[in-house]
Amino acid sequence: MIYIDNEGVTDPHVNLAIEEHCIRHLPAGEDYLLFYINAPSIIIGRNQNTLEEIHQAYIDEHGIHVVRRISGGGAVYHDHGNLNFSFLTDFSTDKLNNFKQFATPIIKVLNAMGVAAEMKGRNDIVVGDKKISGNAQFSSTKRMFNHGTLLLDCDLRQVNKALDVKMTKIKSKGHKSARARVANIAEFLDAPLTTEAFKEKILAGIYPEGAERKTYRLSEKDWQGINTLVDEKYGRWEWNYGRSPAFDIQRTRHFTAGIIDFRLKVEKGGAIENVKIYGDFFGQHPVSDLEDALTGVRYDKDDIEAALEGFDLYPYFGEVDRAELIDMIYGPDER
Repeated sequence: MIYIDNEGVTDPHVNLAIEEHCIRHLPAGEDYLLFYINAPSIIIGRNQNTLEEIHQAYIDEHGIHVVRRISGGGAVYHDHGNLNFSFLTDFSTDKLNNFKQFATPIIKVLNAMGVAAEMKGRNDIVVGDKKISGNAQFSSTKRMFNHGTLLLDCDLRQVNKALDVKMTKIKSKGHKSARARVANIAEFLDAPLTTEAFKEKILAGIYPEGAERKTYRLSEKDWQGINTLVDEKYGRWEWNYGRSPAFDIQRTRHFTAGIIDFRLKVEKGGAIENVKIYGDFFGQHPVSDLEDALTGVRYDKDDIEAALEGFDLYPYFGEVDRAELIDMIYGPDER
């Protein structure tokens, strides 16, 4: 197995691009192992509706990245206390959804470190009843990878807050995450470890004693392909948010002017396909003007704000604060 050096990159957009580039372009017939550590980020499963998984206002406030991966499964939180591993190999049906096969080497190393880790359910590594690792897979016709998290010393407070969904009343066909009790591996170790030191222990345990650890170093051509993936995919709203399945959402709030109720249908790709505005407010102008202005606009706070910028809202609703209205359309639920 050849170890891929990611050169210490912690940008999640780049690390996911490295993983995809390697599975698609490195020579078949070889097995590879990739480790990476990400800056604080939410990594969304391929088939999920991003807005159903995150607390957007909290993420914006704390500068947490949101990036969609190409594998299935649920949303997970990454930070510098989390080590991500990825086994890249040729596709075979006996490996597909066989998470235990890929997790076993990791579990053996953890056991040797005194951590009573075991596989539980389909794709989780646990200690007792607490999850310390989740796994997911991606496969093409010829190649596949199995990747997972290892919660060494993750900020679990951030996990709970960043994944505490505040936008409810969303109906979609997106796969929703099942929240599990989680714990840090550090809780079960006799002495503290940095994430880099932990990575070296895992590497040393995976490679037999005395075996040569072959290392693949990304070439200039590799980096060109990786950067293209970041520019055209992982760094773009269209992939991270717009790639969500089509969904319907209702946003309602009490204002001084009365109740305002927005019903929006957002198509796959993230654009507002249809919007209807209801409520008990008194307005002079027809709200269809605003409905038309929002139709075709990306369901994104900045885009919604820009679409309504030229409108004086008073003739439509009465006394309504513009910022509060935008926050109602795209923001946390009213408390």
